[in-house]
Amino acid sequence: MVFKTTIEAGIAELVLDCPPVNAFDSRAWFSIANELNQLGEDSAVKVIVIRAEGKGFCAGVDIKELAADGTKIVAVNKGNYDTFKAVHLNPKPVIVALHGFVLGGGIGIAGAADIIIASDCTRFGVPEIDRGAMGGGAHLQRMFPLQKVRYLYYTGEFIDAGEAYRLGAVERIVAKDALRETALAIAAKIAEKSSSMVRLAKEALTGIEDGSLEDKYRWEQGFTLQAYTEGDSREARDAFVEKRDAKF
Repeated sequence: MVFKTTIEAGIAELVLDCPPVNAFDSRAWFSIANELNQLGEDSAVKVIVIRAEGKGFCAGVDIKELAADGTKIVAVNKGNYDTFKAVHLNPKPVIVALHGFVLGGGIGIAGAADIIIASDCTRFGVPEIDRGAMGGGAHLQRMFPLQKVRYLYYTGEFIDAGEAYRLGAVERIVAKDALRETALAIAAKIAEKSSSMVRLAKEALTGIEDGSLEDKYRWEQGFTLQAYTEGDSREARDAFVEKRDAKF
């Protein structure tokens, strides 16, 4: 299992645990989406906390799966879409507790969430341009200003927790050993509220957002499919798997 889930005092804690870097194949993404949807409908759950074990929160998709079979991009895209939607449109508030690297699909989870807590070692990035893919811009733009998103997207560079906090994406920065405790404390505050009121609040807040996050991400995914028809995309993926510089 690539994750484990516990429920206590109205708080569901979903812990990503897929060594070494929490990079998931298509099957794993579908299983995460399914679990989140079930938690959203569970009357025992009032708030969901997503965190991770290991070196970082999430490195995104398993590039090796795609390098072995490029047609898997369709399943990967769907698994990503379902997971991010299960966070964003979940009837329960979702808090993400981030540490280490937050890449690709990790950006999707974080950008779809209601509240972000980060350890001081957290770094955000969208290296897709160097992996022969697209995606993540819609969720990144939910966290950061438009020009910052474009800079990160075009360069593949990272942004640290301090800058993310300055730009308003992160609610709180804490030491890594205080991350879980902080996230659960915030979740406990929400769990004390009326479940029906919180549910209505989330639906209302989601409804007043600018445009549909899911529609924006679907638009991006069309370009991901197009990217996979380009020779440069295959070279980028092969170079990553073979740990060498790409030649374009």
